[in-house]
Amino acid sequence: MLLRELQGLLTGLYDVAASCDVYDFLVTDAARAAALQGAGNKPHVEEMLLLAESDDGIELSLYLDERVLDRLMKCCPLRSLGEDNLADFCTAIEGVSHFLYLVWSVERARSVSLLELELQAEVDKYAIALQLMLRQSGGSFPSALFRRLFDQVSFMPHLGEAERNRYVEANRHAARFCQRLEERFLRARTARPEAMLAELRRFYRLGNHAKLRHCAE
Repeated sequence: MLLRELQGLLTGLYDVAASCDVYDFLVTDAARAAALQGAGNKPHVEEMLLLAESDDGIELSLYLDERVLDRLMKCCPLRSLGEDNLADFCTAIEGVSHFLYLVWSVERARSVSLLELELQAEVDKYAIALQLMLRQSGGSFPSALFRRLFDQVSFMPHLGEAERNRYVEANRHAARFCQRLEERFLRARTARPEAMLAELRRFYRLGNHAKLRHCAE
């Protein structure tokens, strides 16, 4: 139950309650995802949050390509996270991040922008990957992680201009925030993991504009 474990890592990190189980909303079949989306073609992506408004609120599904989950079952990031499974891990944690943050926000009657969802997911990738790598290496700091997540990135060619700009902006803002986390709490002469945890939790609770302002500080 990898996704449930990832959801648990996120709720523990941010000290938030999970009122929904991600598996109750999971779709892994591309044809089913296309049908829910009202599209004729299968998704070009391996992860997608599917939303529809109804009289009772919103209807929600999380699409994660079954091939991603199959690969992660064979090479589980909870046991060993590295270059061979980092991309699939990021796909999975991004989906769980989107799901959890949206549900958490809706339950508090908070509006959420697409940029906010992507920005929080970028931070979540870094924070959870860092947590796992530190645990798996006995506390040895993964110095290449930041560069791998924020510098060595590319974007899918099918993206429209607005969508591509949103991903670029989310990556840029998250990079500034996470770089500051490393400099203030991890690379100092005395590491302060408790202070970093408090900063991550504070960031999670900020709204869209406050998140962007905080990243720019």
